Amino acid sequence: MTAVAEQKAVASPNSSNRAFPLERTRNIGICAHIDAGKTTLTERVLFYTGMVHRIGEVHDGQATTDWMDQERERGITITSAAVTCSWTQIPSPDLVKLYDGVELRVNIIDTPGHVDFTAEVERSLRVLDGAIVVFCGVAGVQPQSETVWRQADKYHVPRIVFVNKMDRVGADFGAVVADIEEKLGANAAPVLIPIGSEETLRGQIDVINHKAIAYSDDDMLGSTYQIEPLTGEQAEIAAQAYADLVEKLVDADEELGMRFLEEQEITREDVKAALRRATIANKIVPICGGSAFKNKGVQATLDAVVDYLPGPLDIAAAVGQDPDDEVVRREAVTSDNAPFAALAFKLWSDKFGRLVFFRVYSGMIAKGDVVYNPRTRKRERVGRLIQIQADQQTDVDSIYSGDIAAMVGVKNVVTGDTLCDQKYPLLLEPPTFPEPVISMAVEPRTTADQEKLATALQRLGEEDPTFVVKSDEETGQTIISGMGELHLEIIRERMKREYSVQTNAGAPQIAYRESITKEASGEGKLIKQSGGKGQYGHVILKVTPGARGTGLTMESKVVGGTIPKEFINSCLAGIKDATINGIIAGYPVVDLHVDLLDGSYHEVDSSEQAFKMAAIFAMKDAFRKAECQLLEPIMAVECTSPENFQGDIMGDLNRRRGRIGSVDMRGNVAIIKAEVPLAEMFGYSTDIRTLSSGRASYSMQPASFDPVPQAVVDKIVEQRGGGSF
Repeated sequence: MTAVAEQKAVASPNSSNRAFPLERTRNIGICAHIDAGKTTLTERVLFYTGMVHRIGEVHDGQATTDWMDQERERGITITSAAVTCSWTQIPSPDLVKLYDGVELRVNIIDTPGHVDFTAEVERSLRVLDGAIVVFCGVAGVQPQSETVWRQADKYHVPRIVFVNKMDRVGADFGAVVADIEEKLGANAAPVLIPIGSEETLRGQIDVINHKAIAYSDDDMLGSTYQIEPLTGEQAEIAAQAYADLVEKLVDADEELGMRFLEEQEITREDVKAALRRATIANKIVPICGGSAFKNKGVQATLDAVVDYLPGPLDIAAAVGQDPDDEVVRREAVTSDNAPFAALAFKLWSDKFGRLVFFRVYSGMIAKGDVVYNPRTRKRERVGRLIQIQADQQTDVDSIYSGDIAAMVGVKNVVTGDTLCDQKYPLLLEPPTFPEPVISMAVEPRTTADQEKLATALQRLGEEDPTFVVKSDEETGQTIISGMGELHLEIIRERMKREYSVQTNAGAPQIAYRESITKEASGEGKLIKQSGGKGQYGHVILKVTPGARGTGLTMESKVVGGTIPKEFINSCLAGIKDATINGIIAGYPVVDLHVDLLDGSYHEVDSSEQAFKMAAIFAMKDAFRKAECQLLEPIMAVECTSPENFQGDIMGDLNRRRGRIGSVDMRGNVAIIKAEVPLAEMFGYSTDIRTLSSGRASYSMQPASFDPVPQAVVDKIVEQRGGGSF
């Protein structure tokens, strides 16, 4: 793009045809731990913005964004759902609002809270500009809340916090704020403090405006509220919170800091503007409190969303690399007039065809346009463009910079692909996903369904990057892998409902790994002489243990042409293949570095295949000397239980080879944190309910891979019939 074109893009980012300018657009996600109230909050937002005319409840199976049958039956969110609404801040002489009386478009993605569906959160946060993180007013920071927070940190997503369920027994706003600061390291700044809690919850203290927002109990839908002066105690709370906020902003925001040093007057407008800048810069996190279920505090939180969270123009332009040169970086300028660039963050198949969800970073796209995919080096025509409202689809002619939508017609697209203008190609950073931790074998109940099963698995694998399908070479079985028991259960249910394929499944299998414990060298030779042209390959290499999570790294240190250059890639391919099956129980070998050192070749008999096999033999030789060990996935488990069941639950965790980390008390509720092998956690939801008469709950998420005790290794090897060599 020329310098003149770049200047034009910056000067006028909005097309004259777009309904809402970029500065009045917000792309936000609502995310949290399971059962914190994300979907309930989303439902209230849709009601107050006029997108729905009755409030749907999760427990009734009527929530707008929980549109899948399984979501409505189970009362959980499984797939992220996109909805679009508009919000106008109601003018008030008593309240300073940054967008007073201005209508803004808010694109919302409601994400799952269950750890098994963490990929949905990951890919949503990759394309969003801001997020509302919801915390339970009783439980505070829970394990999945920490995961979500880390994901938001990874993609530098500004966020505000909504402390929900302040109407519940044991709710404590101050304790949750302290929890957020201590466990998440956030610079928390309460801006909407709940008035009362439990059954006395009646509204919010607006810290910056020094007013009370009071909701009437006569209005069950919470649509009406009054702006009132603060009472004595409320005024003290607001004054202290305002002083703390200004102090934090003076440190975090340069502009306000200068006004403070120059002893200029700091107005409420100055504080609001500084808080917006500090939030977008990820230096401060505004905290709001209320109860979505009791319809208290949602409208003021929506005002905070548009006041403090960024629009597409407030964040740095997305940067991608040139597909032909990793060093060259290219900007996707946030403008309708710039070359088109978008990231495909989700695929979904339904009765209308294959939908590709995408976020436009620059330019615009119209129905019938041709897009270029730098990964495949191919151009494809867009058949339809769709604005999504949960499961409702609306055809549109154009999608503009900063928008989130779906397209139909493009075929060779996977999650994380960049779609762009061929004249200005770039590769945007794709979202990253965790490795599956659990597997099971599946087969169709009837042979007639074999083909339908293959089609269903292929489509589900395209949609979900954490769902992996492979075939076991030895048994011929189809193995599906995912993030947990619930994940695979939902996959099987979807195959039955959406593709009419009923399956039989084996018991879940753990995704064990193997690793080496010490440095070792290995030598491999392939010599075959059977008349005519033979096979000759000879490889010498060294394996070294790597840090946890590094996977496999390789380097060729061959000098003097002992292995010709044309065979080096074959050797590296052999090294990679050798790590697919370890020597203990045939599981993948991870976290090692391999140096290719030496070898020899035959001028006539050497070939790529011969050197590949020689490298595999050398790796197996090195594994035998490197004292391999079996690793198992360890889960971070958090159990919440009434105090009188604490001993039984801790004893049960110990029996499961668990290591108790800490026990915290909140009132008469014990929060037990432990690390437990995944292999010991099957069926735990039933067991913990039995131990606690149904009053305890738990959550877990992957923590690490640790060595397996020898007694357990022997059982696994016996079941598997040994390793691959």
